[in-house]
Amino acid sequence: MDSSQIVWAGVIASGCASLGTAVGSLGVFLIRQLSRRLEDALLSLAAGIMLAATFFSLLLPSLEYGGAMYGSEMAGGLVAATGLLTGAFLLFFIHQTVPHEHFVSGREGASKTKLARIWLFVLAITLHNFPEGLAVGVGFAGGEMANGLSLALGIGLQNIPEGLAVSVALLSVGFTPARAALIGIGSGLVEPLGGLVGAVAVSGAEAFMPWALAFAAGAMLFIISDEIIPETHQNGNQNVATFSLLIGFVVMMLMDVLLG
Repeated sequence: MDSSQIVWAGVIASGCASLGTAVGSLGVFLIRQLSRRLEDALLSLAAGIMLAATFFSLLLPSLEYGGAMYGSEMAGGLVAATGLLTGAFLLFFIHQTVPHEHFVSGREGASKTKLARIWLFVLAITLHNFPEGLAVGVGFAGGEMANGLSLALGIGLQNIPEGLAVSVALLSVGFTPARAALIGIGSGLVEPLGGLVGAVAVSGAEAFMPWALAFAAGAMLFIISDEIIPETHQNGNQNVATFSLLIGFVVMMLMDVLLG
């Protein structure tokens, strides 16, 4: 694949992954309320898929590219570690400076900023979806079609329960089903933008590939650890959440093996 093909593949694949958010969001017309236990299970399932995608489709290729590029497994490991921490710290900085709303724990970020509650929800969803699109885009680094498609499929699947949980949560705070679904669908549209950024970053600069892959992995790991796990473990459903995460991890792991 040449550079333009990598860019197009990243944009199209991340756009297809965002359809998972749309499918889940439209589910609000059929399911008007989720029990806290089921919501925690669904979000944890999504987290497990994200976690496996982070390791098998982002970190391992980063280590391989870095080791081959710098002629040393240790150098490749240091590149991956640096990129991962950079991605995590950038998401941490954004979370500290951009006001957004958690569905359980409430508002986080610059508390003095006066934004409507709807935009706090949208910002929270965007913080989740952009790194996912970025991950799909960089997944095509080096023209690795199977790796990129595996990431797109995995993230698309985890977007379904996430989109449903988001739309039902919006419904519970007073939004109509149509409006909740539209906001959920709209939030997924940021993923193709992330896919474009990621694909452009790796399409014309081979030296940047291991850094970009690890950066996307760090951003996703931060979301899993800072957002999803705490949210799903504070309602007495930690056992269900833990095993749902493990199931999601196994599903994505097997999917990666099959597509690889």
